[in-house]
Amino acid sequence: MGHLRGKLLPPALAIVFSMLLCGVALVISGANPFSAFGVMVTQVGKGTTLVDIINSTGIYYIAALAVAIGFQMNLFNIGVEGQYRVAAVVAAVVGGSIALPPGIHTLVIIIVGALAGAAWAAIPAILKVTRGVNEVISTIMMNGLAMGFSAYLIRDDIFGELRGNNIRTPEIPSSGWMPGISFGGGGTMFGFLFVAIALGVGYWIMMNRTRFGFELRASGESSTAASAGGVNAKKMVLVSMLLSGAIAGLIGLPEMLGRDHTFSLNFTAGIGFSGIAIALLGRNHPGGIAFGALLWAFLDKSGLALDNVGVPREIVTIMQGSIVLSVVVAYEVVRRVELAAEQRRVGRELGTVGGAA
Repeated sequence: MGHLRGKLLPPALAIVFSMLLCGVALVISGANPFSAFGVMVTQVGKGTTLVDIINSTGIYYIAALAVAIGFQMNLFNIGVEGQYRVAAVVAAVVGGSIALPPGIHTLVIIIVGALAGAAWAAIPAILKVTRGVNEVISTIMMNGLAMGFSAYLIRDDIFGELRGNNIRTPEIPSSGWMPGISFGGGGTMFGFLFVAIALGVGYWIMMNRTRFGFELRASGESSTAASAGGVNAKKMVLVSMLLSGAIAGLIGLPEMLGRDHTFSLNFTAGIGFSGIAIALLGRNHPGGIAFGALLWAFLDKSGLALDNVGVPREIVTIMQGSIVLSVVVAYEVVRRVELAAEQRRVGRELGTVGGAA
């Protein structure tokens, strides 16, 4: 019971604190916080908002899983942002230039995306295990390279084509699309959502039911102790970074296979950085990450309605940022409270034993 409380209480405190913080900010700006939060909740039932939230949840979930695998190894893979952009453009180029039967075509695009993401993550991984280069520095630099590399690949004299004022890759044929579930006027849910669910289940099984998962967690907690137990720490760093990059390579595919069918300069950015925040909020647990992804998607999509009541949409960004900051503080506060309670319990037991003697 105490373990469960330690898992659930910190994010709950963080969310309440961020709402209070945003409420104070709204009051200072002269807005009514109750009407602002109310319009966000009622927006869920309007138009395609609910389906948009579900679709975004799946995308954020994949991003957070990619980050969480690195976190399990004590690796801070900030390069998820660049890995999914490079993977998306490579998958779009390959998908738009081949003709295969439906299903197989889609599967090839998914495999290409995963391999491209893993290949981009392999560079900082190799630098880490061979030269000891900090992955935070190398992945940040790789993000900058990814932006330039993806823009270069879609130039109209390389793999791209000019359509109006937008440069994009050739459209993927319908045989490569992934069908979704249509709700009529309510929108269409991406079929890739089921892939995200499968990834979550696979992640849980890997971390809790396999030798690899045990070695991964052991290496993350203490590489020295893991090495003494026969675990190759460098191999674990390399494999976890490649696996993180492979999952990152799938982040852009829900929108590409389910809606856009191409990669352009307008491709969604910033998902990788959101994945870091969501993984922190979910404490690397697949269930916690799912909750964090749903919350993030809700704030993103329902926040669009704030303009209707004269509230700046940026309040959503403030709320998201304060959730991340406060969840870190909340976990530390709960940890210290539980530690103090444990010390008091041990003290009482020792006093009882001493009195009986």
